[in-house]
Amino acid sequence: MIGHLVQATGAPCPTLVLDARRLPEDEPRLLRRLAEVRRELLAAGAGHVLKIALARPSTHPLFDLDYYFVQVLPGPPDRFELRGSCGHSILATAAAAERAGMIGRLAPGSRVRVRVLNTEDSVVCELEQTEHDEARFTATFVQLSAVPFDELLLTGRPVSRLVVDGAATEVSLVNSGNPYAFVDARDLGVATPDALFAAGDALFARLERIRAAAADRVGSPRTSVFPKIAALVPGADGALAVRALSVPGWHPTLALTGAVCLAAAAGIPHTVPWRLARQHGTAAATPAERPLVLVTPGSRTVVTAASRDTGRGRALSWTAVAHKEVAFQGSLVLDRHDHRHAVRTIVEPEEADACLSLSAAA
Repeated sequence: MIGHLVQATGAPCPTLVLDARRLPEDEPRLLRRLAEVRRELLAAGAGHVLKIALARPSTHPLFDLDYYFVQVLPGPPDRFELRGSCGHSILATAAAAERAGMIGRLAPGSRVRVRVLNTEDSVVCELEQTEHDEARFTATFVQLSAVPFDELLLTGRPVSRLVVDGAATEVSLVNSGNPYAFVDARDLGVATPDALFAAGDALFARLERIRAAAADRVGSPRTSVFPKIAALVPGADGALAVRALSVPGWHPTLALTGAVCLAAAAGIPHTVPWRLARQHGTAAATPAERPLVLVTPGSRTVVTAASRDTGRGRALSWTAVAHKEVAFQGSLVLDRHDHRHAVRTIVEPEEADACLSLSAAA
């Protein structure tokens, strides 16, 4: 089996994209096979690859690809999280699917419509530019039917109070792209972007405890990585500074789904992101389309959320993040029968295409 490694700029690690048609469909057998793949990666010194995307041509007429995300968890090689998604890995999959022959050749303006099986999201990846082994996309999370804002609130409330370390902390628990807990960093004693980006283990541990309390509130096991958590503080020129946790440490930037969820949350009255946006001038003049500038330790991103009035309140229509870059890093030939040479080689794109053609013919 051939796997493709694709690195999205700003992601904490590359994504290993596998052809789902060559893997078991029932979950127990699939997880055993993925554990074998994980052992092969570890044996080859590729243990840093903690994201796996399973892709295949879609069985739904509205989509090009069916995508299933697997988050590798720290610890033994058979620990996985299956309940969330990853926007960076969706873009990696769109780029790898062309090399794997699942979709036709991409050119600027081409759109790859992805159905996310984990979360039932619909994502359109529009190619902006491509050169050699690099590509740049706009990712748009499209709601096939506009979702009322109150349905995005995990507790039904814009703000929930969690008691952590003996003190009450206000968080907004929002689900769009992935479930997130958003907290005002100033409530944690962090007042500026520089202080937020320089914070170390103490803030990380405190955010992890808040995240665990948020998981308890929404009925998610603490062993899950969901809901994720991000701390916010006003930045310069009306931007919001953001720092988030990932697996297993600080996220180097912000997950694409985190940007999507944050932009959606900023449009929901009285949430933590909404309050910060209104207090510091980042709210759009019209509520129909809300561009939001996000600054992280490693990036500056503009994300736009569009909503419409349903007569009973506003509802989310779509959210988009532009100028997201991915780079193809190579193709791994995985050999489950010979663990001495588990990942046998990294092949060049032309050789990978030839191997795929031969295997398809067989």
